[in-house]
Amino acid sequence: MVNWFGRTVVRACVATAAIGLSVTSASADDVLEARLGSLLGQERTALQQVPDSRVEALTAVPHASVRNISTAPDAITYDNAFLASQPVASGDDQWRCLTEALYFEARGESARGLFAVGEVIMNRVDSGRFPNSLCGVIHQGTGRQFACQFTYTCDGAAEVINEQGAWDRVGKVARLLIDGAPRDLTDGATYYHTRAVSPRWSRIFDRTASIGAHYFYRQG
Repeated sequence: MVNWFGRTVVRACVATAAIGLSVTSASADDVLEARLGSLLGQERTALQQVPDSRVEALTAVPHASVRNISTAPDAITYDNAFLASQPVASGDDQWRCLTEALYFEARGESARGLFAVGEVIMNRVDSGRFPNSLCGVIHQGTGRQFACQFTYTCDGAAEVINEQGAWDRVGKVARLLIDGAPRDLTDGATYYHTRAVSPRWSRIFDRTASIGAHYFYRQG
């Protein structure tokens, strides 16, 4: 009897302890859930105070060119047939600046000549010696006598796009370069001039290429 009673008492104690643990565990879960709910509520309230424009800016996927990810075709051939096969291009202000520069500086050039002139502009953006944007590079010195870097920005002529076909063509080159097309035509050149002139710096810098109507140079 004693042993049986003793076992009964022990079993009762164990059962009671188990019930206590179950209650304690349930209580802990309730507390944790309540705290998480409170925390999430605070975050939700804080997010509601952030302007929609800021949220969009933080969550937007950046353009491939901003992330420095190449989206240009794996193989580029420098000819009119290749350019004709590319879709009509478009872009932001930086694309338009590069397209304008190619249009006014080199639209009569071959495909290779267009890419070469574009390379110089892209190389300048990457160089610490020039502004760090396409528009900044192209309009550097504009408005100051003998200080502009690209003739069309200070020759006094109106910048009017009269040849839509040429605009579409150079726009494709600009798009390809911005999207990561290789730059291996001018060996890192950051200067060029037409064959018709001979600027003083051309006797100091290293000539890296001769393509179409232009000579290309890299500052030593």
